[in-house]
Amino acid sequence: MDAIVKMLEKHQPFFEKISRNIYLQAIKDGFLGCMPIVLTSSIFLLIATLPGVVGITLPQPLIDWCNKLYNFTMGVMGIMVAGTTAKNFTASMNRRMPAGKVLNDGSTMVAAQCSMLLLAVTQFTTKFNGSELSVFDCTSMGTRGLFSAYIAAFITVWVYKFCVSRDLTIKLPKEVPGAIAQNFRDIIPFGGAVIICGIIDVVVRNLMGVPFSELLIKLLSPLFTAAETYPGLILIQAATAFFWFIGVHGPSIVQPGIDPIRLANQAENLQVLLAGGHPAHSLTFNMSLVGEFGGTGATFIVPLLLILFMKSKQLKAVGKASIVPVAFAVNEPLLFGAPMILNPYMLIPFVAAGCVNVSVAKFFIDNVGMNGFSFVVPWATPAPIGIFITTNFQLIALVFVAIIILLDAIIYLPFLKAYDKLLCDQEAERAAELGLESNAAAAIAAKPSAPAVEQATASVEPTAAAADSKPVADQSEPAADASAKKDVDGLKVLVLCAGAGTSAMLANAIKEGAAQTGENIASSAGAYGQHTAIMDQYDVIVLAPQVRSYYNDMKADTDRLGIKLLAPRGKEYIDLTRDPAGAIKWLRENLD
Repeated sequence: MDAIVKMLEKHQPFFEKISRNIYLQAIKDGFLGCMPIVLTSSIFLLIATLPGVVGITLPQPLIDWCNKLYNFTMGVMGIMVAGTTAKNFTASMNRRMPAGKVLNDGSTMVAAQCSMLLLAVTQFTTKFNGSELSVFDCTSMGTRGLFSAYIAAFITVWVYKFCVSRDLTIKLPKEVPGAIAQNFRDIIPFGGAVIICGIIDVVVRNLMGVPFSELLIKLLSPLFTAAETYPGLILIQAATAFFWFIGVHGPSIVQPGIDPIRLANQAENLQVLLAGGHPAHSLTFNMSLVGEFGGTGATFIVPLLLILFMKSKQLKAVGKASIVPVAFAVNEPLLFGAPMILNPYMLIPFVAAGCVNVSVAKFFIDNVGMNGFSFVVPWATPAPIGIFITTNFQLIALVFVAIIILLDAIIYLPFLKAYDKLLCDQEAERAAELGLESNAAAAIAAKPSAPAVEQATASVEPTAAAADSKPVADQSEPAADASAKKDVDGLKVLVLCAGAGTSAMLANAIKEGAAQTGENIASSAGAYGQHTAIMDQYDVIVLAPQVRSYYNDMKADTDRLGIKLLAPRGKEYIDLTRDPAGAIKWLRENLD
């Protein structure tokens, strides 16, 4: 097992390189920027549909209004993702641009949205009340058009890069205001991106008879079909857990490529559910509630196992500290506190538990009658509650939850017990060493004392020296504290992680520490990828361990803006979240 872990550690830089790929980052961050659309639209849909589950009939105008809000948010998500993906891809590309040449992210965002419409949407005419109307087919404006959104975003930014790098822009006299001049500079790259996507649209429609978005779905449908089999679901879940185990944020690598089909399947499940059928898709957006039941590695039950069955002080303490965060899918205190990351004892259960969970979920959906996940719930919703909601409150879902909790406990318990025995042995050795040291100290203290005169001299001289030096120490220590306080006073600190859950733990600790010490420090939590528009408002940015692999990219931005960048490692980060005063001290030391 140790040999396997060493081999994984050896290849960790390669996997981190994959996670830093600018295309994957742009897709992940672009989609993350549109998460409010997903979550908000789902609330309106729940309002419109769930009362009927318990026999409550809402007024039809209210139902129609909620459905309209859903259609004009989730229904245009593809367009929005095109813009946010282009914006984030532009930020990555600007780091690679020659000095003095910058891509306008506002312009690339709009151009990508227009290009996406050309690739995904069909326009036709129809007769209504005797008049001809021009109509848009809205089918691919939403999640069905996500692939077109990504292609449009990448084409757009590359066209802008080509034009700006070669000064293919319209230049105006220097007397023209900058905002107006920028608009003219963007005309050529904007037009180039739109024309290229328009040509692609014409070629695909004439050769294949379908819009570009339908072509991608048609070509990739065998892959999607394979992904929704037992081996496909297991492979997806195993890869996600495997990458996290070696210290690379697994969802950032695995999920961007499958998010379009996961969202499309979940939307299709919802349509079937509303029509009174059985939603049968298992590869859906909220399948992560099952595969990552309590966080990657399906760790929901682990803190309770640590508290109830482990004997080592370390694991019991980690269990108590992590039980609440893990319930809300923030399992970093457990991953880095136990630790589970790169712990050879934990490799098999960490990968296997999620794979077993998704397999059982597919069996329940295919054979037992449990609904496939239809409603979208926030990622931090406690998994048992989220599963119950998104299956439309089926009682069989509660049976399913009980079964996977039991299975996860059976999978983890033998490995936890083996690791616990190792820690108990280590703690016993440390206790024995401390006992020997205490005995040695007592023996030294019991040695015959020196003659009375020498003892008196020895006792008086240090006391006098201490008396002479103490005023100096008393004066210098407050001065040092004042200097340190001045360094951190008025600071604004931004903590970033993958989903703003882990970062909130440290941000809250810093707030508590500032209140305890009386220092003027403000802290906020955010998600990496959504920070670009606000980072210049902060003095310090802290990267949580799960996004530490982005350090070099982030450093280029923080150096340019004169911001201090800090990136504590796993165990250190978790310790800081538990020690508010220590978090303030840590800030002082790193800013000194």
